[in-house]
Amino acid sequence: MLPGDINYIFCGDDYLADLNKTYLDHNTFTDILTFPLPDKNVKISGDIFISIDRVKENSTSFDQPFETELKRVMVHGVLHLLGFKDKTRVEKECMTEKENYYLRKVACINVSRGT
Repeated sequence: MLPGDINYIFCGDDYLADLNKTYLDHNTFTDILTFPLPDKNVKISGDIFISIDRVKENSTSFDQPFETELKRVMVHGVLHLLGFKDKTRVEKECMTEKENYYLRKVACINVSRGT
């Protein structure tokens, strides 16, 4: 099985809101949308759209440096491609734990953000 490709597309609130409405019928801003590209021959592959506007706002709200919040959202998208969900409180807690783990492991940064 091949590893596949992950494409990060950085955009603004309006562009991501349009995608959110078009594909998910949600009329809200979001920081990230993840679209898996299903292929039985690859392990993980997809497009991850990230709103830089939301990341900036979240970094202020969570008192995190912009770069840390951006890395968190990038990891979050990969976790979605791996099948993790964040619709329920328990799922969100699990996702945040995974994000913290990989940010510490891969990015070598100190993180402490909770849900």
